[in-house]
Amino acid sequence: METKSITLTYAVSADKTAEKMGSGDMPVLATPAMVAMMENAAMNLAKRLCAEGDTTVGSMINTSHLRPSAIGATISVCATLTAQEGRKLTFEIEAKDGETVIGKAMHERFIVTRDRFLAKIGK
Repeated sequence: METKSITLTYAVSADKTAEKMGSGDMPVLATPAMVAMMENAAMNLAKRLCAEGDTTVGSMINTSHLRPSAIGATISVCATLTAQEGRKLTFEIEAKDGETVIGKAMHERFIVTRDRFLAKIGK
């Protein structure tokens, strides 16, 4: 399988801090915000593999948040597709603040048909 990757950048704003999101009490990048950045990068890469009417949904993420980042930092997130088994996609993801690795993850997403998936709500 050809390795595919994408790198996206995100700004650490006050609304993405642990203090503001309620996951901690300090003005640093919140782990849930970092995880959202990681999923977003993987989702954007996965769009390339979807047919018309399809999208992807996250099903699992195993994350390590290794270092703090301050408000104003620019975080680069690189998602790499490492496996595809039918509709299951597996990604390795790395987040960096400058040259410093601040987080790593293994993430799984599934390709789904948007209308069929949404039809399951409330059933």
